[in-house]
Amino acid sequence: MGALRYRVEAPVFELAPQYVRGVVVAEGVENGPSPADLVALLRAEERALRARLGSVERLVADPRIQAWRAAYRAFGARASEFHSSIEALGRRVVNGRELPSVNRLVDIGTVLALRHLVPVGAHPLDGVEADLGLRRAAGGEPFRPLGADVDEQVAPGEVILAAGGEVLTRRWTWRQSAGSACQPDTRAVEVNVDGLPPVGADEVAAACVELEGLMTGFCGGRARHELLHSGHPEMVLRGGA
Repeated sequence: MGALRYRVEAPVFELAPQYVRGVVVAEGVENGPSPADLVALLRAEERALRARLGSVERLVADPRIQAWRAAYRAFGARASEFHSSIEALGRRVVNGRELPSVNRLVDIGTVLALRHLVPVGAHPLDGVEADLGLRRAAGGEPFRPLGADVDEQVAPGEVILAAGGEVLTRRWTWRQSAGSACQPDTRAVEVNVDGLPPVGADEVAAACVELEGLMTGFCGGRARHELLHSGHPEMVLRGGA
Protein backbone atom coordinates (compact mmCIF):
# COMPACT_ATOMS: atom_id res chain seq x y z
CA MET A 1 0.00 0.00 0.00
CA GLY A 2 1.39 3.40 -0.99
CA ALA A 3 1.57 6.55 1.04
CA LEU A 4 -1.53 8.63 1.72
CA ARG A 5 -0.72 12.21 0.76
CA TYR A 6 -2.20 15.66 1.28
CA ARG A 7 -1.60 18.53 -1.15
CA VAL A 8 -2.67 22.14 -1.47
CA GLU A 9 -2.83 22.82 -5.21
CA ALA A 10 -1.17 25.86 -6.82
CA PRO A 11 -4.42 27.64 -7.82
CA VAL A 12 -5.28 27.99 -4.12
CA PHE A 13 -2.05 29.90 -3.53
CA GLU A 14 -2.83 32.06 -6.56
CA LEU A 15 -5.93 33.21 -4.66
CA ALA A 16 -4.01 33.75 -1.41
CA PRO A 17 -0.21 33.61 -1.77
CA GLN A 18 0.43 33.86 1.99
CA TYR A 19 -2.08 31.17 2.93
CA VAL A 20 -0.88 28.56 5.45
CA ARG A 21 -2.69 25.36 6.35
CA GLY A 22 -1.49 23.57 9.46
CA VAL A 23 -2.30 19.86 9.36
CA VAL A 24 -2.31 17.91 12.62
CA VAL A 25 -2.34 14.14 12.16
CA ALA A 26 -3.32 11.99 15.13
CA GLU A 27 -3.52 8.20 15.34
CA GLY A 28 -4.65 5.84 18.07
CA VAL A 29 -7.04 8.37 19.56
CA GLU A 30 -10.07 7.57 21.71
CA ASN A 31 -13.00 9.80 20.85
CA GLY A 32 -16.37 9.98 22.59
CA PRO A 33 -18.29 12.38 24.83
CA SER A 34 -16.25 15.25 26.20
CA PRO A 35 -15.39 15.14 29.90
CA ALA A 36 -16.46 18.00 32.14
CA ASP A 37 -13.05 19.72 32.09
CA LEU A 38 -13.03 19.87 28.28
CA VAL A 39 -16.57 21.29 28.22
CA ALA A 40 -15.45 23.84 30.83
CA LEU A 41 -12.57 24.82 28.55
CA LEU A 42 -15.02 25.30 25.68
CA ARG A 43 -17.23 27.53 27.85
CA ALA A 44 -14.19 29.56 28.93
CA GLU A 45 -13.24 30.23 25.30
CA GLU A 46 -16.81 31.30 24.55
CA ARG A 47 -16.66 33.82 27.42
CA ALA A 48 -13.26 35.07 26.30
CA LEU A 49 -14.47 35.69 22.75
CA ARG A 50 -17.54 37.55 24.00
CA ALA A 51 -15.27 39.72 26.14
CA ARG A 52 -13.00 40.51 23.16
CA LEU A 53 -15.66 40.91 20.49
CA GLY A 54 -19.02 41.44 22.12
CA SER A 55 -21.12 42.05 19.00
CA VAL A 56 -21.53 40.73 15.48
CA GLU A 57 -20.38 44.10 14.13
CA ARG A 58 -17.09 43.92 16.03
CA LEU A 59 -16.62 40.29 15.04
CA VAL A 60 -17.14 40.97 11.33
CA ALA A 61 -14.81 43.99 11.46
CA ASP A 62 -11.98 41.91 12.93
CA PRO A 63 -9.10 41.55 10.40
CA ARG A 64 -9.13 37.76 10.81
CA ILE A 65 -12.75 37.58 9.68
CA GLN A 66 -12.23 40.16 6.95
CA ALA A 67 -9.37 38.08 5.54
CA TRP A 68 -11.72 35.14 4.97
CA ARG A 69 -14.40 37.38 3.49
CA ALA A 70 -11.83 38.63 0.97
CA ALA A 71 -10.71 35.07 0.19
CA TYR A 72 -14.29 34.00 -0.45
CA ARG A 73 -14.87 36.95 -2.77
CA ALA A 74 -11.72 35.96 -4.68
CA PHE A 75 -13.36 32.70 -5.84
CA GLY A 76 -16.81 34.18 -6.32
CA ALA A 77 -18.62 33.45 -3.04
CA ARG A 78 -20.71 36.29 -1.60
CA ALA A 79 -19.45 37.03 1.91
CA SER A 80 -22.92 38.12 3.02
CA GLU A 81 -24.36 34.73 2.02
CA PHE A 82 -21.56 32.29 2.81
CA HIS A 83 -19.78 32.73 6.12
CA SER A 84 -16.49 30.98 6.80
CA SER A 85 -16.74 28.39 9.57
CA ILE A 86 -15.04 30.70 12.06
CA GLU A 87 -17.37 33.61 11.28
CA ALA A 88 -20.42 31.35 11.63
CA LEU A 89 -19.07 29.98 14.91
CA GLY A 90 -18.18 33.42 16.20
CA ARG A 91 -21.60 34.82 15.36
CA ARG A 92 -23.28 32.16 17.47
CA VAL A 93 -20.98 32.86 20.40
CA VAL A 94 -21.16 36.67 20.41
CA ASN A 95 -24.94 36.41 20.12
CA GLY A 96 -24.88 34.60 23.47
CA ARG A 97 -25.51 31.06 22.29
CA GLU A 98 -23.83 28.18 24.10
CA LEU A 99 -22.23 25.84 21.59
CA PRO A 100 -23.19 22.16 21.86
CA SER A 101 -20.58 19.71 23.05
CA VAL A 102 -20.31 17.22 20.16
CA ASN A 103 -17.42 14.92 21.04
CA ARG A 104 -13.82 15.26 22.19
CA LEU A 105 -12.22 15.78 18.79
CA VAL A 106 -14.81 18.28 17.60
CA ASP A 107 -14.82 20.19 20.90
CA ILE A 108 -11.03 20.45 20.92
CA GLY A 109 -11.12 21.93 17.42
CA THR A 110 -13.76 24.42 18.52
CA VAL A 111 -11.66 25.49 21.51
CA LEU A 112 -8.71 26.27 19.23
CA ALA A 113 -10.89 28.00 16.64
CA LEU A 114 -12.36 30.36 19.25
CA ARG A 115 -9.01 30.95 20.94
CA HIS A 116 -7.24 31.99 17.74
CA LEU A 117 -10.26 33.09 15.68
CA VAL A 118 -9.24 30.86 12.78
CA PRO A 119 -11.04 28.06 10.91
CA VAL A 120 -10.35 24.60 12.32
CA GLY A 121 -11.79 21.44 10.76
CA ALA A 122 -11.29 17.75 11.54
CA HIS A 123 -11.69 14.80 9.17
CA PRO A 124 -11.40 11.10 10.08
CA LEU A 125 -8.71 9.15 8.26
CA ASP A 126 -9.99 5.69 9.20
CA GLY A 127 -10.44 3.78 5.96
CA VAL A 128 -9.42 6.72 3.73
CA GLU A 129 -7.38 5.46 0.76
CA ALA A 130 -7.54 8.38 -1.68
CA ASP A 131 -5.11 11.28 -1.40
CA LEU A 132 -6.50 14.51 0.03
CA GLY A 133 -6.28 17.71 -1.96
CA LEU A 134 -7.29 21.31 -1.39
CA ARG A 135 -8.10 22.52 -4.88
CA ARG A 136 -10.47 24.51 -7.05
CA ALA A 137 -13.50 22.57 -8.24
CA ALA A 138 -14.19 21.69 -11.84
CA GLY A 139 -17.89 22.12 -11.08
CA GLY A 140 -20.67 19.59 -10.67
CA GLU A 141 -18.97 17.45 -8.04
CA PRO A 142 -21.59 15.98 -5.67
CA PHE A 143 -21.56 17.09 -2.03
CA ARG A 144 -23.88 16.07 0.78
CA PRO A 145 -23.73 18.49 3.73
CA LEU A 146 -24.13 17.49 7.35
CA GLY A 147 -27.78 17.03 8.21
CA ALA A 148 -28.96 16.71 4.59
CA ASP A 149 -30.28 13.69 2.71
CA VAL A 150 -29.72 14.93 -0.86
CA ASP A 151 -26.59 15.98 -2.72
CA GLU A 152 -25.68 19.50 -3.76
CA GLN A 153 -23.62 20.32 -6.85
CA VAL A 154 -20.36 22.15 -6.31
CA ALA A 155 -19.90 25.36 -8.28
CA PRO A 156 -16.95 25.73 -10.69
CA GLY A 157 -13.94 27.43 -9.15
CA GLU A 158 -14.91 26.82 -5.52
CA VAL A 159 -12.07 25.89 -3.22
CA ILE A 160 -12.82 22.37 -1.99
CA LEU A 161 -11.10 19.73 0.09
CA ALA A 162 -11.50 16.36 -1.59
CA ALA A 163 -10.38 12.79 -1.00
CA GLY A 164 -10.12 11.56 -4.56
CA GLY A 165 -13.56 12.29 -6.03
CA GLU A 166 -15.28 12.77 -2.66
CA VAL A 167 -15.79 16.38 -1.61
CA LEU A 168 -15.16 16.71 2.12
CA THR A 169 -15.51 20.50 2.48
CA ARG A 170 -17.09 23.15 0.27
CA ARG A 171 -15.98 26.76 -0.09
CA TRP A 172 -12.59 26.30 1.57
CA THR A 173 -13.73 26.56 5.20
CA TRP A 174 -17.49 26.77 4.85
CA ARG A 175 -19.16 23.40 5.40
CA GLN A 176 -18.15 19.75 5.79
CA SER A 177 -19.81 16.76 4.18
CA ALA A 178 -22.06 14.36 6.05
CA GLY A 179 -19.48 11.59 5.66
CA SER A 180 -16.48 13.53 6.95
CA ALA A 181 -17.55 14.21 10.54
CA CYS A 182 -15.65 12.69 13.47
CA GLN A 183 -17.59 9.86 15.08
CA PRO A 184 -17.27 8.15 18.50
CA ASP A 185 -15.29 5.33 16.87
CA THR A 186 -12.85 7.63 15.01
CA ARG A 187 -9.29 6.46 15.71
CA ALA A 188 -7.26 8.43 13.16
CA VAL A 189 -7.87 12.04 12.19
CA GLU A 190 -6.38 15.00 10.40
CA VAL A 191 -7.20 18.50 11.64
CA ASN A 192 -6.78 21.62 9.51
CA VAL A 193 -5.79 24.94 11.08
CA ASP A 194 -6.05 27.75 8.54
CA GLY A 195 -4.17 31.01 8.47
CA LEU A 196 -4.52 34.08 6.27
CA PRO A 197 -2.77 37.37 7.10
CA PRO A 198 -2.78 38.76 9.75
CA VAL A 199 -2.48 35.15 10.94
CA GLY A 200 0.94 33.90 9.89
CA ALA A 201 2.88 30.65 9.94
CA ASP A 202 4.17 31.16 13.49
CA GLU A 203 0.67 31.43 14.96
CA VAL A 204 -0.61 28.51 12.91
CA ALA A 205 2.30 26.40 14.16
CA ALA A 206 1.64 27.45 17.76
CA ALA A 207 -2.04 26.57 17.40
CA CYS A 208 -1.09 23.16 16.00
CA VAL A 209 1.15 22.50 19.02
CA GLU A 210 -1.71 23.50 21.35
CA LEU A 211 -4.02 21.21 19.41
CA GLU A 212 -1.62 18.29 19.69
CA GLY A 213 -1.43 18.78 23.45
CA LEU A 214 -5.19 18.86 23.86
CA MET A 215 -5.71 15.86 21.60
CA THR A 216 -3.14 13.64 23.32
CA GLY A 217 -4.31 14.89 26.73
CA PHE A 218 -8.00 14.19 26.17
CA CYS A 219 -7.89 11.49 23.47
CA GLY A 220 -4.55 9.75 23.91
CA GLY A 221 -2.70 8.46 20.87
CA ARG A 222 0.13 10.26 19.14
CA ALA A 223 0.08 13.45 17.08
CA ARG A 224 2.30 15.45 14.76
CA HIS A 225 1.86 18.40 12.42
CA GLU A 226 3.20 20.04 9.29
CA LEU A 227 2.57 23.42 7.73
CA LEU A 228 1.49 23.49 4.08
CA HIS A 229 2.28 26.69 2.19
CA SER A 230 3.42 27.77 -1.26
CA GLY A 231 6.97 26.58 -0.59
CA HIS A 232 5.88 23.25 0.92
CA PRO A 233 2.48 22.30 -0.51
CA GLU A 234 2.44 18.55 0.15
CA MET A 235 2.87 16.13 3.05
CA VAL A 236 2.50 12.43 3.81
CA LEU A 237 -0.45 11.62 6.07
CA ARG A 238 0.18 7.91 6.42
CA GLY A 239 2.75 5.38 5.21
CA GLY A 240 5.62 5.98 2.83
CA ALA A 241 8.78 7.90 3.62
